[in-house]
Amino acid sequence: MSVGDFSSILKFFGGSQPTPEEQEELFKEAAMMALARATSADTNIKQVELEHVQDLLREATGDEYSIGDIRTAAKSEVFESQPLEKYLAGVAKKLENHDRIKLIQLVGRVIHVDDRVSQLEIDYFNRVAAALNATPADVLGLMAEE
Repeated sequence: MSVGDFSSILKFFGGSQPTPEEQEELFKEAAMMALARATSADTNIKQVELEHVQDLLREATGDEYSIGDIRTAAKSEVFESQPLEKYLAGVAKKLENHDRIKLIQLVGRVIHVDDRVSQLEIDYFNRVAAALNATPADVLGLMAEE
């Protein structure tokens, strides 16, 4: 994925339904955007946060991302034209429920990595959760058995 491109996300704002492969790419782009941005939620990007995001993205997507790519995405121009929350709200409609839950839980893991949570980070988490239409049960990973 080209950082700053976010072509999968932009493609589906027109209303088309993604294929399973496109949905996977959509999740990867949303994860990169949300996790990278979480590193700058308190306006102080720390190396430990960048490294943690790198590990989480590898774990969640199977892809490798450089620290530079993550830092670039954290400050990406995409956030200047549209708020991240608007993008995530659109993405939430296209993602499977388990991917939405995974995404909000990953954001929470980034926020906790430096053992200090600021009010700015809490506000960011709440905005992301609302954009993903995540319920408190979703945040805790509570899902009914089918």
